[in-house]
Amino acid sequence: MGRRPILAAVGWLATTVAATLVGLGAIRLVGDGITGTPGGVLDQREVARALASPEPAPGVPSGGPTPTAAAASPPPTRGPTATAARRSFVTPGGTAVAECGPAGVRLVTWSPAQGYRAKDTPDRGPDDHVEVRFEGSAGEYELKLRCVGGRPVAETHD
Repeated sequence: MGRRPILAAVGWLATTVAATLVGLGAIRLVGDGITGTPGGVLDQREVARALASPEPAPGVPSGGPTPTAAAASPPPTRGPTATAARRSFVTPGGTAVAECGPAGVRLVTWSPAQGYRAKDTPDRGPDDHVEVRFEGSAGEYELKLRCVGGRPVAETHD
């Protein structure tokens, strides 16, 4: 075997190792910015804790209904929602945020959980009651909300 094929193989190997090291160094330098989610990925307990906190956590979507619903932060003091009371609700199918105002309850946001989707078009209000349905392979979850004492509450099913 001649000298040229050996030199070519060694040169190729050295170039490959150098390129790999440069790539790994660049990824380490950039860190999570290249592959991570802004703010990181949260598990269900962290999302529930963030929704229960008085100030919304950055990167956490507003969310959905259960009797263990947590109060979200009060709305900003601007526009017509300055006097509205907001509340978050969490279900296995997704999350929703509603607020009560002079015209009734209004669905502010909703977000299906992974593996679910919002069935039909949610009734956003403002009205006497609003609703959103989350549908997935594990079942369907319906959230009906209304205002009681100026605060959104989930209607219970008998």
